[in-house]
Amino acid sequence: MVVFRLKKKKKKKKKVEDVRVRMLKPQSVHPSASTTLWFRSALASSLSLSLSHLLKVASRRFALSVTKTQSPVTNTQSTFTPAIEIDNPASVKRQLAQLFDISLRATVPDETDVVPLVDACTVKGGVKFGDYQCNNAMGIWSKIKGKQTGFRGPPAIGQAIANNLPASEMIDSCSVAGPGFVNVVLSKKWIAQSVQRMLVDGIDAWAPQLPVKRVLVDFSSPNIAKEMHVGHLRSTIIGDTLARMFEFSHVECVIRRNHVGDWGTQFGMLIAYLFENFPNPEDVSVAAIGDLQAFYKASKVRFDSDPEFKLRAQQAVVQLQSGETAYRKAWKQICDVSRAEFDKVYQRLGVQLEEMGESFYNPYIPGVLDKLGNLGLIEESDGARVIFVEGVNIPLIAVKRDGGYNYSTTDLASLWYRLNEEKLEWIVYVTDIGQQQHFDMLFKAFRRAGWLPRDENAFPKCTHIGFGLVLGEDGKRFRSRSSEVVRLVDLLDEAKRRCKTSILERDAAKDWSEEEIEKTSEAIGYGAVKYADLKINRLTNYTFNFDQMLNDKGNTAVYLLYAHARICSIIRKSGRDIEEIRRNGKIVLDHEEERALGLHLLQFPEVFEEACTNLLPNVLCEYLYNLAEIFTKKFYANCQVVGSPEETSRLLLCEATATVMRQCFYLLGIEPVYKI
Repeated sequence: MVVFRLKKKKKKKKKVEDVRVRMLKPQSVHPSASTTLWFRSALASSLSLSLSHLLKVASRRFALSVTKTQSPVTNTQSTFTPAIEIDNPASVKRQLAQLFDISLRATVPDETDVVPLVDACTVKGGVKFGDYQCNNAMGIWSKIKGKQTGFRGPPAIGQAIANNLPASEMIDSCSVAGPGFVNVVLSKKWIAQSVQRMLVDGIDAWAPQLPVKRVLVDFSSPNIAKEMHVGHLRSTIIGDTLARMFEFSHVECVIRRNHVGDWGTQFGMLIAYLFENFPNPEDVSVAAIGDLQAFYKASKVRFDSDPEFKLRAQQAVVQLQSGETAYRKAWKQICDVSRAEFDKVYQRLGVQLEEMGESFYNPYIPGVLDKLGNLGLIEESDGARVIFVEGVNIPLIAVKRDGGYNYSTTDLASLWYRLNEEKLEWIVYVTDIGQQQHFDMLFKAFRRAGWLPRDENAFPKCTHIGFGLVLGEDGKRFRSRSSEVVRLVDLLDEAKRRCKTSILERDAAKDWSEEEIEKTSEAIGYGAVKYADLKINRLTNYTFNFDQMLNDKGNTAVYLLYAHARICSIIRKSGRDIEEIRRNGKIVLDHEEERALGLHLLQFPEVFEEACTNLLPNVLCEYLYNLAEIFTKKFYANCQVVGSPEETSRLLLCEATATVMRQCFYLLGIEPVYKI
């Protein structure tokens, strides 16, 4: 359920929220009477407006509040996210909400806190009463019952809302069902014009506007000297998609931050082992060190079993932290070797990141701790210096008993830097759900210090985006047969290998160049791994299964990429200049499946808004899958394109579908395939 809130003085909203919960799904009650929305002449003359003019008249801005509901468009579960003010003029829901806002003001002028409750209609009992529905009548009745209003129940209120709805080019008809549900059928002409306008103006015309200019997404964040494994997959993929969502939403500056673990006591162990194996620093290289994971394990064995080596490692930490040149150089060499390995993964995934590791914030730690101490936040506890926050029994450790720092200390310094030096308005941390309490305590400490607003919805704000585990077929953490954590680069290469084998078995690939085969194998293989992760609600665990994710049937990237390639093939086979058709052609939606496809295309802006507001990529995945299903099983199965009298219009629908699919692919970090 999407609720559009007017920017006005807040009043008590308990009853409105209660009604909103009860109205999550429209009642499957057939209307006793259908009211066609042809208005009385007086009302029509005073309120009949073109949509563009109406949007100027209805100048109030709406803030979006998403409750925990089932999305009628995507059929996905959304988790509650605090209200975020967002501009999304292309959203059908918002345009209808502005119309219903005018109607509600006329219907119950004394109830100034009523906000439009607009949702897409769902099929109930095989029947769908409209495209969208306004569900305000029962809520209004609960507020005005007993007052001298002239209304005798929700149906009468619903009828009045329908009658007071201003005429608009976007609405074809309106009816009232059951206890006052106002069902709206959109004009197929308006749907066609809106889709065609997108083809002319570009998909960016459907992008919303977030109310911030500077956003940072902290994701991936592997540890130096350890290879990236499947555990880093979700953070990297989800973080990249969220960054793409922010970029599409016209955020001026989106920083993709890789907060790598490049500092700590383990570096003493690594440096001591490096000096032991390579007395000459000039001999150190990626090839010389070899398997980084093996290098780390070997140094750990020496550290645990050899007291003399352990002492040298502890002394190396002191030398490193004091800035001794040889030790700093050795540290940098280890970091460079790690980065070379990380880049192999990022290149395969097509992920761009800006590294700023833990070591960067070391100079800021003393000053931040002094500021917190001066504010009275830091206390002594069992030899450590800690910060207590409301609602949590354990403290946030700022300084350990031995006077050393830990990751909490670094996070305190890095968050201070991001707010005060980088002037960020929204900071999003993408880590596993197990770190949720840590970040909750970090944010609470900053609110207690007055460095973040008390209101969690106000900017600047911090958000932790948690995610579940990647599991194997045995239901445990995904590992190799030898019980080792699976290297991410090996996993991606295996996905590509399997796709390449499948492609080479196809007759069409016999005429392909080696470069085409390689690129297509990478696009499908890497895309399959990404989509299998992103289509799952990030809060849940999922089972990694190559056979399922590489299946060309069902909700997989392979199916979606094949569907896109099929659309491109249809356009190519027509022999028509699609750019010329874009400029001079016209979309007509006379067939019911043409209209169904056009309507689903038009719902992209509101679905993207839902995904972006909740930071849930799976909402976008579900929309993309439904789009491919509607095109393939409804439109293409029933509407001949090439050679039909409607060829021009249907080619434009094909192009619009491909355009929206490509935008979804881009947001999900998936490379589209144009032939298969």
